[in-house]
Amino acid sequence: MPEKPRPDRITDLSRLKAFTNPLRMQLYRLLFAAGSATASQLAEQVDQAPSLVSYHLRKLAEQGFVTEASGRSTDGRERWWQVASEEGWGFRESDLAGTPEGAAAVSTVTRGLVDSRVAQYRAYLDQTAAWGGEWTDAAFSSEWLLDLKPAELAELGEELQALARRWRERGNAAKAAGDTAGREHVSVHLYGFPFRS
Repeated sequence: MPEKPRPDRITDLSRLKAFTNPLRMQLYRLLFAAGSATASQLAEQVDQAPSLVSYHLRKLAEQGFVTEASGRSTDGRERWWQVASEEGWGFRESDLAGTPEGAAAVSTVTRGLVDSRVAQYRAYLDQTAAWGGEWTDAAFSSEWLLDLKPAELAELGEELQALARRWRERGNAAKAAGDTAGREHVSVHLYGFPFRS
């Protein structure tokens, strides 16, 4: 059986620190959704100068998060970029938070991820009327309160990742087959964390 694809697991603090800059996080997310883009195209979306966006893309490339998209440039002057892995990236706090600097970076990146996800969901909520009934009826927001042990929570997370991966592969296969009518980017946010009441 072939090995399941996994996100790039960050274990080096210098790599994680690349995402302590909110603009880099935003550029990575936009690039992931677009598949490939130029610095100029991304600059329009984030309202920044193309030179600044290009600088941050190069910094992400130095850490292995993005790479040049081969075969996209028509004149050789403009560089096209893509994410290095379709599986994305992740990290475990225990790998990086053993020092004050590591704990600060983990906190900054984690909070940045949550902030960007909340902003994305709020933007959707502000635009629901524009999406129409079919999309708003299909959209969901759920919360489940469970009683689990750490190993069970980890297993649940792996199962949810496998499920999301299956649906991503299904969407990619459909797009590759030309089935693009009515297909949109869909963001699914899941969190699993302990709490005490």
